Amino acid sequence: MINEGRRGASLHHWRLAVRFVLAPLLAVAVLVHAPRAITAAPPASVFPAASWERIASPETAGFSRAKLDAAVAHARQLATTSFVAVVDGRILVDYGDAAHLSYIASVRKSVLAMLYGNYIERGVVRLDKTLKDLKITDVGGLSDQELEATVSDLLGARSGVYHPASYSGDDLASAPPRGSQKHGTYYLYSNWDFNVLGTIFEQETGRNIYDALESDLARPIAMQDFDRSLQKKEGDLTKSTHAAYPMWFSTRDMARIGYLMLHEGNWAGKQLVPREWARRIVKVNTPIGAMNPPHYRSERFGYGYLWWVFDGPAATGPYEGAYSAVGAGGQFITVLPKLNLVVAHKTDFSGGKPTVSRDQYLSLLDDIVAAHCGKCS
Repeated sequence: MINEGRRGASLHHWRLAVRFVLAPLLAVAVLVHAPRAITAAPPASVFPAASWERIASPETAGFSRAKLDAAVAHARQLATTSFVAVVDGRILVDYGDAAHLSYIASVRKSVLAMLYGNYIERGVVRLDKTLKDLKITDVGGLSDQELEATVSDLLGARSGVYHPASYSGDDLASAPPRGSQKHGTYYLYSNWDFNVLGTIFEQETGRNIYDALESDLARPIAMQDFDRSLQKKEGDLTKSTHAAYPMWFSTRDMARIGYLMLHEGNWAGKQLVPREWARRIVKVNTPIGAMNPPHYRSERFGYGYLWWVFDGPAATGPYEGAYSAVGAGGQFITVLPKLNLVVAHKTDFSGGKPTVSRDQYLSLLDDIVAAHCGKCS
């Protein structure tokens, strides 16, 4: 009787084991080995070679085709020559002639900031050098206070030097009286600062800006349409001895510049712009509340080193960490790290043709961003 009782208890324990231990394990085994639907993972980021790849279905990249179509329809209502939106290194959507070469206006300044990086890292250019150290002067001379401005001040548009520039298109008309602001204390978008940075770059590196542009950026990232012969300095040298350095790019090549910045200066494993410098130039140097003239304080941008940086209430959600190169007439390169997205936009306004305002572009950009749907149904 005792043995029968033990056998009964053992059988009961075995049944419990099957029910509570073995059965779930067997179920898992069945699920592991049973056939199941395969969900394709999103493609990894790639770098364009001779040309850009395209995303066949926007939904696979987390964007709505219908909303992207609406963005293209929006662009048709503007004076947009072309725009290109790139996700993970592939064209998500584009519009117009993206190969067309035209003037990129003040986007040139953001490109110059990138060019500075290697020479700063090597100690060829020093951020703390003053205009006096560098023997910089101009028509009519500079005051002792103005000569205290540093390379860092110029990069942040905080020189306090309100000398006329050889090139129009800045906020000098809104400048406080000359000599009223100590260097480093007051932001003002001034082409004098930016043009002098061109002079300093060439003086300190011993290189022509356009030669450096070609060797340090255009060739390494395989720009498709770069034409060295179009890149020529301009300016009224009777106003200022520091000429401007206009650049002519295509929209799809502007997207390459943006994609290089998205990857913090790295292109397919090669560090073309030092990573820390690529981060620094798009870090807020002047917060939105300190921008001048005051109307900038109600917009979306603060300022870094020659890059406009989304700041304040606008720098949330998909715009967190975003930044943009901005040029007159409708020239933009916007990088949105949260979406792994780059948008390049061009307007060829030569010959008095219509332009696209900053607000118009940002409205179009909002449409492209709104097309992001994560896992689209």
